[in-house]
Amino acid sequence: MEENKYTFENPEFKDTYRHTTSHILAQAVKRLYPEVKLAIGPAIENGFYYDFDAPFAITPEILEKIEAEMRKICKEKIKLERFELPREEAIKFMEERDEPYKVELINDLPEDAVISFYRQGDFTDLCAGPHLDSTGRVKGNAIKLTSCTGAYWRGDSNRKMLQRIYGTCFMKKDELDAYLARIEEAKKRDHRKLGKELGLFMLAEEGPGFPFFLPKGMVLKNTLIDYWREIHKKYGYVEISTPMILNRHLWETSGHWFHYKENMYTTVIDGEDYAIKPMNCPGGMLVYKSEPHSYRDLPLRMGELGLVHRHELSGALHGLFRVRCFTQDDAHIFMTWDQMKDEIKNVVKLFDEVYSLFGLPYEIELSTMPDDHMGDEKDWEFAQNTLKEAITEMGKSFVINEGDGAFYGPKLDFHLEDSLGRTWQCGTIQLDMQLPERFELEYVGADGEKHRPVMIHRVVFGSIERFIGVITEHFAGAFPTWLAPVQVKVMPITDRVDDYAKSVAKRLDEQGFRVETDLRNEKIGYKIREAQTQKIPYMIIVGDKEAENGIISVRTRAGGDEGSMQVEDFIAKLKKEVSTRAR
Repeated sequence: MEENKYTFENPEFKDTYRHTTSHILAQAVKRLYPEVKLAIGPAIENGFYYDFDAPFAITPEILEKIEAEMRKICKEKIKLERFELPREEAIKFMEERDEPYKVELINDLPEDAVISFYRQGDFTDLCAGPHLDSTGRVKGNAIKLTSCTGAYWRGDSNRKMLQRIYGTCFMKKDELDAYLARIEEAKKRDHRKLGKELGLFMLAEEGPGFPFFLPKGMVLKNTLIDYWREIHKKYGYVEISTPMILNRHLWETSGHWFHYKENMYTTVIDGEDYAIKPMNCPGGMLVYKSEPHSYRDLPLRMGELGLVHRHELSGALHGLFRVRCFTQDDAHIFMTWDQMKDEIKNVVKLFDEVYSLFGLPYEIELSTMPDDHMGDEKDWEFAQNTLKEAITEMGKSFVINEGDGAFYGPKLDFHLEDSLGRTWQCGTIQLDMQLPERFELEYVGADGEKHRPVMIHRVVFGSIERFIGVITEHFAGAFPTWLAPVQVKVMPITDRVDDYAKSVAKRLDEQGFRVETDLRNEKIGYKIREAQTQKIPYMIIVGDKEAENGIISVRTRAGGDEGSMQVEDFIAKLKKEVSTRAR
C-alpha cells in the first residue's frame, strides 16, 4: 500500500484530499460573498459538499464564479495550519466571525472534546481534520462543482433549509474528464428515463413508491422470474408462497413488531392487529414448522418470490431503486450446523452462474458480529469462520466490514459492478441463529433427539424491481435478445408486401419469439431509426424482392446489416441465441 499512499487508491488519502477541497470551496464562497454563513462540508463517496446559508439563490452562473475562485486559491498554494482552542475561546472565536452554525456545533461537542480549527490564509474553519498541508496540493483544473440543492440544517425538516453545493475533484484533469463523461453516460442510462421511453414501467402520484409495470415491463419481469425458477430448480430449491398479511402475534415472535414497526404498514381485521409483510422470513418459518422434519430432510431449500411492503420516507424514493413495495426473491435454507459450509458454497455457485449471465462481476464483503448481537459468541465465531472458509476454499477474496452483521448472524454481501464501474449491493447470504430459536424450529437427528436447525436467508437479485433498474442502466436499455421485451420487429418497405410481412411475423410468433410488425405508411429509414431507439435486437425488412424470393433482410439494433437469409435460417440463429441466453 505504501506506493499508493498518496493516491486515490488509498481511501484515507482520497477523503483527506476531497475534504481539503471542500474547505477551498468554503474559502472561495467567503471571499466572493462574505455575508454567507458556513455550515458543514465533508468528503463523500464521489466528491464533497458544503452547506451554506446564503441570502440569495446559488445559480449555475454563481457556481462558475466560485469554481474559478477555487482554482485561484489552489494556485496560491496557501498553507493549512491546525490549532486548538478551549471551549469558551472557540465559541467566542466563531461568534466574532458571525458563524452561528459553527457556534452550535461547538456547543454540542462533549465537554472534554478537543476543539480544533484549520487556518488557510484569511480563512479559518472549525474542523477535526485531517487535511493536506497546502491548497497547492489540490489540482485546480481537476475540480468541478456539479450542483446546488436544498438541505435542511442537520437533516432536520424543522430547521432552516440551507443550500448544499456538491462538487468532485481528482488528482488529474483527465481523471475528472473521464468521471464527468461517465456521469453524462449515466444520465442517458437512467432507468427512470429509459423505463418511460421503452414502456417498461410508470410511477404515479396516486401511489408514490408503488411502481406500475406496463406490458413490455411485465414481459421483462416475467422473463427474469422464469429464469429465477429455472436456476433454483437446478440448484435443488422448492418454491413456496406465504400470505401478504399476517397477525401481530407472528411479528412479535419474529421481533419485527418491536424493532421494525415504523417501517411496516398495519391494519386491523376482526379487532386484531395485522401487518403487511415487510419481509418473507416469518412466513417461511411457519411453512417449515407445519410438519415434522428429520435430519434426512435437510438441507431444505425454500424459495419465495414474495411481494413485500416497507414504508420509506418520500424523500428517499428513487425510481425502482428505492420503492415501497417490491418482489423479494428470497430463499430460506434450513440445515444442520455441519452442512453450513457446503450450503454457503452452493449459494455462491448459484450467484456466480446468475451474475456472470448478466456480465456483472462482484466483490464480497463479510459483515461480522455487531455490539447489539443476540446469541452465544462461540456460535458467532463458528459461523463467521465458516463463511470465511467457504469463500476462501472457493478461491474468492473478501473484505471485512467489522461489526456490521445483522443482530441475528453474520452475512456476506455481494457488490456487483456494472458497465460504468458503479457498484450495486444485490445478493446477500445471511446466517440466522435466532429466528429458528424464536420459532422453536426442530428436526430429529440421527441420534433420535430433537435439534435446532440453523438457517440461511439469501437473495440473488435482491428485489426483482431494483434488479430491473440495475440491468436497465447496465445494458442502457439494450437488453440481450433472450431478455428483450420485443425481440424482432418486421417492417415492410411498401404496403404491397404487408401480407408477406405478417406471414413472416406469424412464423416467428409460432416459434415462441416476441415479435411486432410496423405496417405504418412511413419511410423505411424512419421505421429503422425508431426500432433502434426502442432497442429492439433484430429488425427484419421486407420489400418486393424479399416477398418474391421468400427471404428476409436482417439488421441488428447496432446498425449492422446482416444481409438476406431464409426465414428458417434466421429462426435457427435466433433459437440458439435465446436458448443460450447469449449477451
